[in-house]
Formats: sequence, C-alpha cells, structure tokens
Amino acid sequence: MPSNTFIPPAAVHYPDSDGKRTADNTLQFEWIVTLQGNLDLLFRSNPNVFVAGDHLIYPVEGDNALSHDPDVYVAFGRPKGHRGSYRVWEEGGVFPQVIFEVRSPGNRPSEMSAKRKFYEKYGAEEYYLLYPEENRLDAWLRGPQGLREVPDANGFVSPRLGVWFLGNGDQLAVYGPDGRAFFVLGEVRISAERRAELADQAAQRERQRAERFAERLRELGVDPGAE
Repeated sequence: MPSNTFIPPAAVHYPDSDGKRTADNTLQFEWIVTLQGNLDLLFRSNPNVFVAGDHLIYPVEGDNALSHDPDVYVAFGRPKGHRGSYRVWEEGGVFPQVIFEVRSPGNRPSEMSAKRKFYEKYGAEEYYLLYPEENRLDAWLRGPQGLREVPDANGFVSPRLGVWFLGNGDQLAVYGPDGRAFFVLGEVRISAERRAELADQAAQRERQRAERFAERLRELGVDPGAE
C-alpha cells in the first residue's frame, strides 16, 4: 500500500565562502580594502546603503551553485548589518547596483567577462574593473540593452555613488564627491572614527568662532540676532 507521507525537500545550504583567496597580491588587496572602506565611510550616515567586500551573492533561491563574490559591491535600499552572504530573495529582490572588481595578473579575460555577464544578467547598474598595475580602469553602465562600456572611463563620475575616477596610465585614483582622494589601506581602518572626530572638532571650533564674533558685536552695541 503506497504511503501518503510527505517528505519535505532537503534544505539548501548556501556557503558563506567559496574557499578562494581574497586577493592574489598585496596591491590588489590594498585596492579592495581601499574601495570597501571608503565607500562604507561615504554612506555611513545612510542606514539603507549596504557595502561589502569579498562577499558571495546568491541571486536565485534554491541554487547554491550560482554565485559570485565581487571584490566590492554596493546595494542601495538595503539596510546595514552583518550577513554571511547576500541572498537576493532575502533582500527584497534587490541585486547590488554597483560592482567593483580589481584585476590581478592571475585573472583571465574570459573569467572577468563571465563575471560581468553574471552581474549584468541579475541587475547590476554599474560595473567597474580596475587595473592597479596599469593605472587604468574600465566602466560599464546599464542601458536599454544591458551593460555597455563607457568609451573613456578616465574622469568618469559614477551616477549612483557620486565618486569619480582617474585612470590615465600614470595614476589610478578614486575621488569622493567632496573632491578628496580615497584613503588607502591602513588609513581606511581608522578613517571612519577619526574623520568623525575631526568633523566634530571642526564644528565645535566654528561654533566657538561664531560665539566670539557675536560677543564682539554686542560689545559694539550691535544685536547679532537682529535682522
């Protein structure tokens, strides 16, 4: 007699790591940390921008073989917080809009092309490929036909991030919306707390200056609050 007992499917396990190294060399690693740290700092006051580095993205529920771990990515509309991996179906269907890859000599062109097509298929709006050893970068933006390469990425401004890129063969750099170059490596590790502290000190100095100026006006018989 056949059994009517329902046997649920086995739960799918989504590994938090693909077992590969984060970077092939110190220069590539420095750039990964620089990008992730500075972008995290740039959006530190926005609770709905999530920045991660060397972090697996799973786009399709139930398929744990379909994933990639970009060197750095930014997901707008997603809350900050720790994650073992980024599972799109648990993130409101939001695929990270901005992807960065930092190329090392060990990366094959076919490998990088396959990654870009993966990001394109699942919804990336901007894709950047940096070549630290050549001091240049390539950029792609999403259009009606998917990701299309920007003819000249030197001086290009990211629509989503507001940062702009210098990659002219002699120098490779990324600048924030305020025009300041991104901090590098060790500086990134202390920049968030230190820059916040410096900003507070600057604001305090400005308040003190304004108070001294107002007091001087009052000594001269001028009411600083009068229009």
